[in-house]
Amino acid sequence: MRRLLVFQHVPFEILGTFHSLLKARGFRIRYANFGRHPDTRPQVTRYNGLVVLGGPMNVDDLKRHPHLAVEVELIQQAIDQGLPVLGICLGAQLIAKALGAPVYANGVKEIGWYDVSPTLAAKDDPLFQDFGVVEKIFQWHGDTFALPAGAVHLAASRTCPHQAFRYGDKVYGLQFHLEVDEPLIERWLRVPEHGTELAAVRGQIDPEVIRHETAQYIHRSQGLSDRVFGRFIDLFSLPPKRAALRWR
Repeated sequence: MRRLLVFQHVPFEILGTFHSLLKARGFRIRYANFGRHPDTRPQVTRYNGLVVLGGPMNVDDLKRHPHLAVEVELIQQAIDQGLPVLGICLGAQLIAKALGAPVYANGVKEIGWYDVSPTLAAKDDPLFQDFGVVEKIFQWHGDTFALPAGAVHLAASRTCPHQAFRYGDKVYGLQFHLEVDEPLIERWLRVPEHGTELAAVRGQIDPEVIRHETAQYIHRSQGLSDRVFGRFIDLFSLPPKRAALRWR
């Protein structure tokens, strides 16, 4: 049985639609819940792969969240071991930081459904081969990352150029949220942390518009989710290939 380690930061950022795909493929999932147990330090080498979920914190907010430095170190270990690694939103930013790239404010908050376009390089990427010229993808972030040295740029939006990247053959960072379904989006719209954030952008981002667009775009999003995450799972069948981080 393949064992997957998942870094979780807050209770409302979960595997979502990815969870059922992993279970159907026989994975045993272990969560390292840094929100509840900030001092936890799992041994990544005991697992066959790593998924790093999202969260509302900034990767450099080490004063309030010192575990983020531990996560960066563990992500580096997983990459060095040649494990499949996937980061979603904050998780992608943590991978970028682990690879030596800066993370900073995007300038424009993306909350809701946005046009995301694959790059030319994405045409040859196994996870992105089903993307159309433009896809409506759900977002919830205010920060972004520079493209790590040696990484392949895979997707962009008008207001956030770095939406996805691949490093080597098995490491992916996705700024957007393909793991969402309609109930999860509704939950995000109602949690207090997000309520405060939405209040700050009132007049620019409307939760009712998000609800309307969710009904319109969620079916296509979940189809892409099944294929993208399914092909990420396929990476576990590839032989491990140790690779030193190029920025060191």
